[in-house]
Amino acid sequence: MPGSMDPTQLEQSIGDLTAALGDPTRRAIYIAIRQSAESVTASHIAELFSLHPNVARHHLDRLAANGYLEVSHRRPNGRTGPGAGRPAKCYRATAKQVEVHIPGRRYDLLVELLVRVLDRVSPHQVGAVAEEVGREYGAELAAAIGAPGEGGYAEAVEAVAKAMTGLGFAIDADVAGERLLTTHCPFGEVATGHPEVVCSLDRGIVSGLMGAHQQTCLPVVRPHKDLADDCVTEVPVFIRSGLG
Repeated sequence: MPGSMDPTQLEQSIGDLTAALGDPTRRAIYIAIRQSAESVTASHIAELFSLHPNVARHHLDRLAANGYLEVSHRRPNGRTGPGAGRPAKCYRATAKQVEVHIPGRRYDLLVELLVRVLDRVSPHQVGAVAEEVGREYGAELAAAIGAPGEGGYAEAVEAVAKAMTGLGFAIDADVAGERLLTTHCPFGEVATGHPEVVCSLDRGIVSGLMGAHQQTCLPVVRPHKDLADDCVTEVPVFIRSGLG
């Protein structure tokens, strides 16, 4: 069958994925490296995540052993010669895909049915519940990645865009327009069919991430009516913290 996977290969793929990315700190490190334009060192990761260098090196080597990172060596400041110092071990993300595709599973259908269940259980509260769940998840994601406690509004919006890219969104930050522009939503058709749930969830995630960056924000999501259209999340400047 085209696109099928041998059960043994599938088990091995899931095992590799769990071993490499099952640890939340290691997963956050991987996301950070994927978002970095340059290769990083163990000392950089140790500083970024407040880890002992040996612990950071362990996570990096584990990711490299499973094919998620590639290793290179470079001397400090590009110097050469006998006094240039020992080359530093650097890491950057490979093209290996994180997703494990399992034929025959319909997670989109599962989401659709769960949304219908929520609608029937509490149709008037489902939006508020979804936003609360999203806000909690956004705060947890920021903590896992290591959201900085400093920085202004523009830095916060950029960081939110990067974090949500790691969740599967194709999203760009329009800081001047105080918006996040989503060209791809991982929730797919469920988002267009149930915006009251999915958009509330998105709004909560953005709010939780912004809060972790010391920015009080009440995002307004304007969902797309067609999958080909952009979804716009407004993060208005006039409600962020620190304004007099």
